[in-house]
Formats: sequence, C-alpha cells, structure tokens
Amino acid sequence: MSTEASTRFKARLAGFCYFLLLPFGALSLLARRGLLVKGDAAATAAGLLQHETSFRWGVAGDLLSIVSYVVVTALFYELFRPVNRSVALTAAGLSLVGCAVQAFACVFQLAPFVALGGETYLSVFKADQLQALAYLSLKTYGPAYKIGLIFFGLYNLLNGWLILRSTFLPRFLGALMVIAGLPWLLFLSPLGNKLSPFAVAPAAIGEGVLLVWLLVKGVNARKWMEQAVQAAAQEPH
Repeated sequence: MSTEASTRFKARLAGFCYFLLLPFGALSLLARRGLLVKGDAAATAAGLLQHETSFRWGVAGDLLSIVSYVVVTALFYELFRPVNRSVALTAAGLSLVGCAVQAFACVFQLAPFVALGGETYLSVFKADQLQALAYLSLKTYGPAYKIGLIFFGLYNLLNGWLILRSTFLPRFLGALMVIAGLPWLLFLSPLGNKLSPFAVAPAAIGEGVLLVWLLVKGVNARKWMEQAVQAAAQEPH
C-alpha cells in the first residue's frame, strides 16, 4: 500500500471508529435507562439486581466506546504529526488520560453488584446500608466520568488547532473542533453540571461534522505527504 493510500485509509478508519461511539454510546444509555431511581436507594438496588445483565451490557458499551476512542487517538496522532509533532503528542496524551479516567469510572458502576452480592462477609452491614453504598457508587460514576470530559475538551481544542494549521483538511473543521472542545471545559466550574446540557450540541456538531468528513472525503493525501516531507526536513538530525 502506498503512503498516500495508507493515509487515506487511516483517515477513513479514524472516521469509522469515531462513528462507532454512536452505537456504543446508545447501548450504554439504553441498557441502563431507568435503573437509577433518584433519591431511592432501595428501588435502585432492586432494579439493578433484576436487570443485572442489561446493566452490564451498558458498562460494556462504555468500555467499547473507550476502546474505539483509543484507536481514534492513535490514528489522529499519525494524521496530525506532520503539522506539529509536539502538539499532536500532547493531544494524544490528554485523550489517553481522559480514556483512562472514564475506564476507571466504570468501576463505580460495577461496585454495586459487589455490595449487593449477598456474600457472607457483608452480613455485618444492614440491607439498607448496602443499598445506600450501591447507590452512592452509582452516583459517584457521573462526576468521575465528567472529569474525563475535561481532558477530551482539551483534546478537541488541540485537534482544532492542528487542523487549522494543516494543509490537508479544510479550516472550518478546525474551527468547529475548537468550538466542540470549549463546552467540555465547563466541568472545571462548580456550575458545570447545570450548564452541561448546553455543552452537548456544539460538541456533537463539531465532532459529527469531522467524522462525516473523514468517512466521506478523508484527507488530501498529496498535501499530507507534502506537509510530512516538509516537517521531516525541519527536524534536527
């Protein structure tokens, strides 16, 4: 496979893996829908035990999304390295930290099944205490997950900058990615939870347009090669 063909393939593969976030995310949401009963630990515990298989599928959806995003991160690094290797590497590092944080957050979704598992060593706790622990674990998942979104916001900002500086992708995609990254930084503020509904739309538009572009148009492989050759010539030997 020629370098240009390989570059086009990587771009479309990145778009495809980006697209996979949609079905995996939908699986995660639908499989757990309605199982967390706000303010009612007993009802939540009963729902978890009754629909344990469904809930675990939801966790699997989260983990599959993370795996897909790791692949996207690796492919984006390869695509954007000719623009600025240091910035591309920093962006990849931020994304991988975000993936690690959200993967760790999944532990909080599985911990309730340990608390509610009925093991003999748990007999020192009352039933309502175990239900409260399970509920607390599920409630902890949200804030932990949103910490990962902060890193993804920074990742989008850097990717937007890289696209703006690239010659092989249109600049409007870079502007959209910058706009997509800014809202996730709201979670740095105590008001982040209240403002989070306003973050979804710009992020979805920016990343959605990019993934469609990568799937349909890919990148200008000739210009990518030119920029890669220029970047190699400027590297110290």
